[in-house]
Amino acid sequence: MKRTALIFAALAVSTAVSAQKSWDLKNFPEGSTPEEIGTRLVEHYLDTPHSHWGDINSKYKVTLITYPDVCAWLGSLWFAQTTGNDGLYDALVERFEPLFDEQKHLQPEMFPTAHNVVDFYVFGAVPLEIYKRVQEQKYFDLGMKYADGQWVMPPKPTEEQRGWQEKGYSWQTRLWVDDMFMITELQAQAYEVTGDRKYIDRAAEEMCLYLDKIQRPNGLFYHHTGTPYFWGRGDGWMAVGMAEMLRLMPKDSEYRPRIEQAYKLMMSTLLRYQDADGMWHQIIDNPDTWKETSSTAMFTYAFIVGVKNGWLDKKVYGEAARKGYLRLLSYLDENYDLRNVCEGTGAKNSMSWYQNRRRLTGDLHGQAALIWCCQALTGDVKPYKIDKSK
Repeated sequence: MKRTALIFAALAVSTAVSAQKSWDLKNFPEGSTPEEIGTRLVEHYLDTPHSHWGDINSKYKVTLITYPDVCAWLGSLWFAQTTGNDGLYDALVERFEPLFDEQKHLQPEMFPTAHNVVDFYVFGAVPLEIYKRVQEQKYFDLGMKYADGQWVMPPKPTEEQRGWQEKGYSWQTRLWVDDMFMITELQAQAYEVTGDRKYIDRAAEEMCLYLDKIQRPNGLFYHHTGTPYFWGRGDGWMAVGMAEMLRLMPKDSEYRPRIEQAYKLMMSTLLRYQDADGMWHQIIDNPDTWKETSSTAMFTYAFIVGVKNGWLDKKVYGEAARKGYLRLLSYLDENYDLRNVCEGTGAKNSMSWYQNRRRLTGDLHGQAALIWCCQALTGDVKPYKIDKSK
């Protein structure tokens, strides 16, 4: 059943007025529950063709599966698992099957020369997630090819790539904040399916490098070292990346205290910059920039995970998360496409560059992040347990 953005807005406003329930992350009015919204979003994703860097309005032809698709796919699999919707889960697996044969050309190539190579390799996280349940070797092999490949030197490495590899980091290191989902999520998935701590340890060590190099004193991050602006979705990748690492890494990890400290610092600053209506802005600390939905969904997800795991105060951050989630619903159109999603963008030392990015509707950067929120609100993804009898 389709619902208009006006109905969503009314639900958000009517729910927010009850101070007593302002931090409740379990009960939502009919029509706005994460189960209902998430199901619609995942069904919509299944009907959406593979995109080009998430931009459904792109003039370019699809040449491979891109990272926004990966994020939507992962979130959809998690949502289907936590809600026990086997029909959705099977449809998501069925969508992947052609990638082994007639759509094999859409698999990202190994050792591409592009600057954003990390955006290619995160593809491996999807077959690894599917493997946990389907238990078919082809999914394991495909996913591990990319996970191991992040630490295997390419045939013709640059001097910079060789330098990072010699220090024990991924040759794909580039100190862009986006990387802290692309590298860490894939390595965390490899850790879950193999039980080998080298994967989660090297992901954590990589994250600590980024924290030491690019986190600012206020806890936020520039897009990369040469752009002194707190771009919303850029910081969103780090917020989600840290939440995921804390969720999946062992409790006794030597890297955990450093990452948890950085996460809590970032969350406290994000809380201060959340707009009164629950949104965050395109440039986080500049209220004169427009309200952007993909970053809002990412920060909301990071809050939800923190509250549910006891890392964040449930009333303070629960209220902020509830407010963010409900306000996001007012940006959904009747087709369940999210409005005001910043287009994919490179970094540039220019405020106007970020302010003037296109505002897309239905772009997978936004769809994926809202699916994550729905999944996190419906329940936790159960840790994968390796069957040692095999």
